[in-house]
Amino acid sequence: MQKLEVEKNNIVKGYKVDKDQYVEITSDELEAIQIESTRTINIDQFVPRSELDDLYIEDPYYVVPVGKLGAQAFAVIREAIAKKAMVALGRVVFSTREHVIGLEPRGKGLLGFTLRYPYEIREERNYFDDIPDEKTPREMIDLATHIIEQRSGRFQPQDFHDQYESALRDIIRKKMKGQKITPEKRKGPSNVINLMDALKRSVKSQSGDKKPARSRRKASMRGAALRKKAKAS
Repeated sequence: MQKLEVEKNNIVKGYKVDKDQYVEITSDELEAIQIESTRTINIDQFVPRSELDDLYIEDPYYVVPVGKLGAQAFAVIREAIAKKAMVALGRVVFSTREHVIGLEPRGKGLLGFTLRYPYEIREERNYFDDIPDEKTPREMIDLATHIIEQRSGRFQPQDFHDQYESALRDIIRKKMKGQKITPEKRKGPSNVINLMDALKRSVKSQSGDKKPARSRRKASMRGAALRKKAKAS
């Protein structure tokens, strides 16, 4: 199948109105859409940051004041919403689309983040309702908590590395040198341990013989009940 390259000046914007039918819209016509939020961020309301569902947050932006006249008003808004732990919600237009934008303090400036519209959010029940209800033994939760505590650290995004991109760049460098790229043979199963299996083995090894463990637990609970009754009388 032959591929045809479309030149940049032949690419147009359009809106689909029917099957294989589009209404072409030019850049000048898009510029003619002058709604209130086209050139500025208009703040509509303030909401508690704790109420903002992260599911709606999309892209972050640094927001800075323009000119000396707006710097003081900018600082006042920043300090006020910081004091009240609020987020300013407004509207702004860029990329030929109006966005809802949130503003919150960050250092000497503001962090702006676009928010998705409700129709852009998928219903979680379509994904979560089929998850079976599992019993979670306390011993396994305690052991998993212990593992988490051992592996706890600080959030350091500078340690994030895109291994796929690094490998891709390596392939590009090799191709530029004329080297042949041959896919490596898939390796066998990696040394990855199923967490639940590991937890079950650990719990089993720690519990030992189940019958004595149960009898000790009953004796301990019976003693606790008797002490409570004695104290009440």
